[in-house]
Amino acid sequence: MATLPTIAILGSGSMGGAILSGLVQPGVSVTGDIRVTNRTESKAEALAAEGVRSLSLERDPDANLMAIDGARIVLVGVKPAMVGDLLRSIAGHLAPDALVISVAAGVPIAAMEALVPGAVARAMPNTPAVVGLAVTGISAGTRTTADDMALTRALFETVGSVLEVPEAKVDALSTISGSGPAYVFYLIEELTRTAIDLGFTPEEAAVMVNGTFRGASELLAAGDVPPEELRRRVTSPGGTTERAIAEFVDADLKATFDRATAAALARAKELAAG
Repeated sequence: MATLPTIAILGSGSMGGAILSGLVQPGVSVTGDIRVTNRTESKAEALAAEGVRSLSLERDPDANLMAIDGARIVLVGVKPAMVGDLLRSIAGHLAPDALVISVAAGVPIAAMEALVPGAVARAMPNTPAVVGLAVTGISAGTRTTADDMALTRALFETVGSVLEVPEAKVDALSTISGSGPAYVFYLIEELTRTAIDLGFTPEEAAVMVNGTFRGASELLAAGDVPPEELRRRVTSPGGTTERAIAEFVDADLKATFDRATAAALARAKELAAG
């Protein structure tokens, strides 16, 4: 069972809400409580639950300060453009041992450390956090301790797997695991179009394509067999799959992925530069 200290989630939108869903799972224990904030009272009411203190800025302008009072972990889940103002507003009210963790893309640790007095870390979870299958990259700041990073890892392991990487690799990681779900969905879209062009209905195409991607992913996750070996087992010499794979090889998919991730990385650097 994972045991975590008092946690404040400032801005529990899609990602903050996903982390909250991991924290309230039966295998997770939070000593103290979980505090979450949102702009509107309706959203705050929707998130209220046993062990969760849900606050809204609409009802109380000091909701963020109330949430961080005594919190050991402060998760910053607001939009990147809002991070600076939020950190300025809470900096003087953080607990002495508070660990501030941001999930905002494009906001470097140095910028956050300039605004708050204590430990800061970055995390880059991806959208499968919503179903507990995230891949999250975490990076230490200059003031984080080993205990701080252990807490960061434990927090994000509630919604999936975790990789600790230097901050210099965070943008590159975001082009793989962060944007990666969109790449997979795009492949599913295009294969579905092909199935429809072959005469199947959209419903039949969805059953075939969605089920095939899910089944292949589950097969990969079920053991220690690498994807190239699983592909080999499906690809009979001289058969239909071998002929299809040859088309993918001729199209040089590796080069396409290289270009795509390079473009995403360039954009990440543009956003970080402001």
